Amino acid sequence: MAIQSPTPKLRVTVNFGVARLHIDNPAKRNAFDFEMWRALPSLMRDIDAEEEARILVIGGAPGMSFCAGADISEFSNLRATSDGGRAYEKANVEAFDAISNFSKPTIAAISGFCMGGGFGIAAACDLRVADAKAVFAIPAAKLGVGYPPAAMSYVVAAVGLQLAFDLFYTARRLTAAEANERGFVSRLFASESFEGGVHALAETIAAGAPLTLRAAKAAIRAAGRLPEAPSHEQCEALASACFDSDDYMEGRAAFLEKREPRFSGR
Repeated sequence: MAIQSPTPKLRVTVNFGVARLHIDNPAKRNAFDFEMWRALPSLMRDIDAEEEARILVIGGAPGMSFCAGADISEFSNLRATSDGGRAYEKANVEAFDAISNFSKPTIAAISGFCMGGGFGIAAACDLRVADAKAVFAIPAAKLGVGYPPAAMSYVVAAVGLQLAFDLFYTARRLTAAEANERGFVSRLFASESFEGGVHALAETIAAGAPLTLRAAKAAIRAAGRLPEAPSHEQCEALASACFDSDDYMEGRAAFLEKREPRFSGR
C-alpha cells in the first residue's frame, strides 16, 4: 500500500503494519528543501490516519543518507531576510511538531549523514537507531542560523543540556558510537545488518497492542514536557481506554493460552 505524497522527495509505503517514509532527494544528498518541510505535516496526518500503519520508520531511501539537513542553496533567497528566516524556521518547527505529535510509534533509521535539520527530524522521533558508520552534527554556528526554542526543545530532550551546548557551540561531528553512548540513539547496527535490524525492530513494535503503545507514547511525551504534549487528563483517558478494549481481553487470553496475541487496535 502506498500513501500519496505532496512531493516525490518524500515517499511512503505501508506493509504488514509498518509504514516507511523514505527521504529521497539524491541531488541534494537528502537535504530537506522548503517544499519538503511544508509537505511533511499533512503527510504525517495522512499516515497517522491509515489504520494499517501501526508504526512509522523515517529514513533515507535505500542506499542514501538519512538527511544532510536543510537545503543551503535556498538560504540566499528564502532565508535572505529575517522575515524569510523566521518563515523557514516556522516550517521547520511545524514539521518537527508533526513528527512528535504522530500518535503511533516512530523510529528514525539513521544511516550516513544526520545533520542540522535532519538531526531535528531524528530528535522529534520516539526512537533513533543508527548504522554504526552514521555521522551526526548541528553546524548552525558555521552558518549563522538560529534555532527557535520550540525546535531546540526536541534536541535538548533527546541529548540533554550539556551535549546540546557542546554540539551547538562547537558544531563538531558526533560519531554513531558516541551518539549511542550519550543516549541519542538506542541501538547501533553494523552496516550489513542495518536494514534487517530496523525491520525486525519495527515488526516487533507493530505487533504490540496499538492502544497501549499510543497511551505510553502520550504519557512519555507528557513526562518529557515535549512541545504540545498531551495533558494529564488526556493521558489518563488513553490509559483507561486500554482496559475497556478488546485487545486487553486478547492479551489476557493469549497469556493464559501460551500463544502470541493478535491485537486489533480496538
